Amino acid sequence: MNKSFVKFVTDFGPLAIFFFFYYDSGKEMKIAIPPFILATLIALAVVWIIEKKIPMIPLIGGILISLFGGLTIYFDDPIFIYIKPTIVNILFGLALLFGKYFTKEPVLKRIMGKSISLSDLGWQILNKRWMLFFFALAITNECVHRNFSEEIWVNFKVWGILPITFIFTAFQISLIKKYKIDE
Repeated sequence: MNKSFVKFVTDFGPLAIFFFFYYDSGKEMKIAIPPFILATLIALAVVWIIEKKIPMIPLIGGILISLFGGLTIYFDDPIFIYIKPTIVNILFGLALLFGKYFTKEPVLKRIMGKSISLSDLGWQILNKRWMLFFFALAITNECVHRNFSEEIWVNFKVWGILPITFIFTAFQISLIKKYKIDE
């Protein structure tokens, strides 16, 4: 089994299912959320079966999707699902901000240090950029859900955040090249 394909499906499958059910139901959030939660839990189970572990970020995401999706259904109020990306991004930003006080190295280095070799200054800059990026995403999500229709927010969530993240990541390549340590 191709692990890259399975990772892609487990990462984006639940979001595609949410998007499908949202539009198939006539834009009914409370109809789209239960399959989204179920698909997310199935994706986490598949990752567990294949890897014998669940990485922290998908696990946190799954817990928060289940929690905020459940609150949205229970209270019949979409505000809970709207603020989930805000809370996730704030948590990631705070982890990068305060992680330096609890570890001797930037949190990003602890997470990605086996994949990329950078100087200490490179890790500090990259950590700070990602921290600011997560806070900017949180603010952007708040602006979109407060000022636009639910449909625009759904499309932003599905088609906006991912490309924004890819573009931001691409802009980090020059920093990585500049501070890369040859081993």
